[in-house]
Amino acid sequence: MSDCPGKGSWPELVGERGEAAAAVVERENPNVRAIVLKDGTPVTRDFRCDRVWVWVNKERIVVRPPRVG
Repeated sequence: MSDCPGKGSWPELVGERGEAAAAVVERENPNVRAIVLKDGTPVTRDFRCDRVWVWVNKERIVVRPPRVG
């Protein structure tokens, strides 16, 4: 885990709509910005306490647990 403030992962959001999941993430941890991305999209690999990737499939459903990083 990390030393980032606030909640760090949201496994309960797998299967939810991406935009709704992003809203939950930002509400439950106001220190982060949730970014919805299609699963497999290339992203930077640096770790940041203020970012959460929300990975969705083509139907915009969350396919991986969102987590800080």
